[in-house]
Amino acid sequence: MTQGPATKASDPAAVQAPKLAEPPIPGGRVEALMGVLIRALKSSPLAEPLPAVSLSVLGLGLLAFTGLCATAPGASEAALPVFLPLTALARRLGAPVLSADVTNAIMYPAITFCCLGLAGMLWANSRGWQPNPRRVYWSAVAVVAVVVNITPVGSSDPASLAAYGRIAALGQDPYTFLPASLPGGIHNPYVALVDPRWRTAPSVYGPVATWTHLAAALVGGARPWLTIWVLMIMTGIAYLAAGYLLLRSAADPVRAGLIWAANPLLIYVLVMGGQLDAFVALAGIAAILISRRGATVWHDLATGVLIAIALGIKINAAFVALGIAVPLIRERAWPRLLRITAVAAVTTFGLYFFSYGVNALRPLPEASGRVISPSFWRLFQIIGDHLASPATINTLIGVLWPLLLIALAWYLYNRLSPDVPAVLAATCALTFAWVLVAPWSLPWYTAVAWVTLALLPRNSLTRWLALATLVPALLHFSAGQPDNHPGGPAPTP
Repeated sequence: MTQGPATKASDPAAVQAPKLAEPPIPGGRVEALMGVLIRALKSSPLAEPLPAVSLSVLGLGLLAFTGLCATAPGASEAALPVFLPLTALARRLGAPVLSADVTNAIMYPAITFCCLGLAGMLWANSRGWQPNPRRVYWSAVAVVAVVVNITPVGSSDPASLAAYGRIAALGQDPYTFLPASLPGGIHNPYVALVDPRWRTAPSVYGPVATWTHLAAALVGGARPWLTIWVLMIMTGIAYLAAGYLLLRSAADPVRAGLIWAANPLLIYVLVMGGQLDAFVALAGIAAILISRRGATVWHDLATGVLIAIALGIKINAAFVALGIAVPLIRERAWPRLLRITAVAAVTTFGLYFFSYGVNALRPLPEASGRVISPSFWRLFQIIGDHLASPATINTLIGVLWPLLLIALAWYLYNRLSPDVPAVLAATCALTFAWVLVAPWSLPWYTAVAWVTLALLPRNSLTRWLALATLVPALLHFSAGQPDNHPGGPAPTP
C-alpha cells in the first residue's frame, strides 16, 4: 500500500521506514508512575502468552455466562430479558437466575480480566510473541460467532435499536414516533424490553443506522428476540470486517489483530453489547485506508462516500472527517480536500434529507446536552447549579467542552511519534479526546480510537485508551436495570 500524503513528517524517509518500536514519548509524573507499574507487570507472568490468553478467555467466558443466565422474565441484572438461541438453550439446560449481587460479583472481575488479558497479550507481543495473525483473526471469528448468539450483556441499546426498527417497519418515523407509542404500549413485546428511561426518547442515530434497524425488524417482525439477534449478527460482521481490513493493511498485523479483532474488552463492549459504533469504526477505517491508498479522483470519491455513510450512522463520525482533513491541510492538498469535502457533504445531505428529512437531526441538540454521572462535568453541573441557573451552566458546559477537546486532541496528536501517518494520529487523538472530555461518554465510544490505534506504532496512548474503556465499562453495565446501576444513569440508546 502506498502511504500517500499521510505522515506527520515531511521527510520521505519517514514514509519508507516507519518505526514500529515504541517511541520515547516524554511524560509527566503520572506517566512516570504508570510506567513503573507497566514495567512491573510486563516482567510478571501476566505478560506471558498463555496467562494473557487464559485471562481473556476467562473474562469473556464469565460475561457470556451472565448472558446465558438471562432467563426471561427473571433476567440477569446485566443482560436484557430476551432469549437468543444459546440463551434459550441454556435455560432449557437449567441455567440459574442471577441476583444483582451475584451479577456484580461476576461482571466486575470479568471486565477487569478482559482488560488485563488484552494488556498481557500486547506485552507478550512487545517481548517477541508473534502468533500467526490469521490464527489470531480466525480465533476472533470463532469467539464472535458464539457471542452473537447470546443475549446482549452490559447494554440496553439493542432493545432500543430493535424498537426503532419496528417503528420504521410499521411505516412510522423513529425520529418523531416514540417506542412507548408502539401498539399496546408497555405490553408491546418491543417496548417491554426497552429501558424505561428511553421509552420516550426518539432515535438519535442517522438514517443509515435506521436502515440497519429496519432490515433487522423486517426479519424479526413481531418477535423482538429475532430482531435483536439479527442486529447482533450484523454488529459481529461489521466488527470482523474492520478486523479483516486491519489484517490486510497493517504494517504489524499481529499487533493490529490483538488490538482490535482479538481484543476481549472490545468484543464485550461492541459485539456483546450490540453497539453501532462497530459500524462507524468499519466505515471510518475504510475511508482512512482509501484516502491513504491514492490521490486520484476515484479515491477521493470513495473516501467522501464512506465518510458520509459513517455520518449517516452516528454524527460523531465527523471526527473521522476531521482526521482525514488534517494531513491534506498540512500538505496543502487543496484540490483533494475540496473534492472529499464536497462529496461527503453532498452525500450526507442526500442521506439525511431524502430519507427522514430534518426530523433526523431534531433529536440531536437535546441529546448533546446530556451529562452523565459520574463525570467531571456532572460535578461541575452540581456545583454550578448553586451559583447560576441550570440553563446557564449547561450553556457554559456546551462552550467549554469542545474547547477542551481541541486542546487535548492537539496535545495527544503531538505526543505521537512524528513519523506516524497523520490521518491515523489525528483521528485517534480527536476521538480519544472526545471520549475523555465529552459530557456524555460511554465505553463503546472508543471504537474509532481503537481501530486507528491498531495501525499506529506502539505508544503510551494504548494504556490510557484501555483505561478509558475499562473504567466506564465497569460503571455502566446495567442493561437497563435501574436497580443495579453502580455508576450512574443507564446508557443512552
